Amino acid sequence: MEITEVRIKLILRPSDKLRAFCSITLDNAFVIRDLKIIEGTKGAFVAMPSRKLTDRCTRCSCKNPLRAKFCTDCGSRLAGDRAPRDPQGREKLHADIAHPINSAAREAMQKKILDAFAAETEKSRQPGYKPVEIYDGADEYDGEAAI
Repeated sequence: MEITEVRIKLILRPSDKLRAFCSITLDNAFVIRDLKIIEGTKGAFVAMPSRKLTDRCTRCSCKNPLRAKFCTDCGSRLAGDRAPRDPQGREKLHADIAHPINSAAREAMQKKILDAFAAETEKSRQPGYKPVEIYDGADEYDGEAAI
């Protein structure tokens, strides 16, 4: 399997750790959207697309994000510590939607994406820079945040 296209949407807010959104195409046949390039303590890394984990209200059975303090349907107070914990004791609040199966695949994917990010960052410094649209259709993100 080969990454045949990488599209990068840079983020303007330098105070934010989120540096860009990314979309990749595999073998000119399959697209993965909503990867994020985040500036971590050891440099930039790629975060896979994820969704917030939820649980159900004991009163009405409505789904609520694990950090919610009140039910979005009936308004009853929810318990404070509902999130499962990983082996290091951190709360698990999100689950990956798509991710590499092994570290070699992750490293190869991350290298290709971060190389494209560096190239797009360099292009953005040139006069007349036009940002790449990573999605077909209207911009799905805040116009002020993205270039």
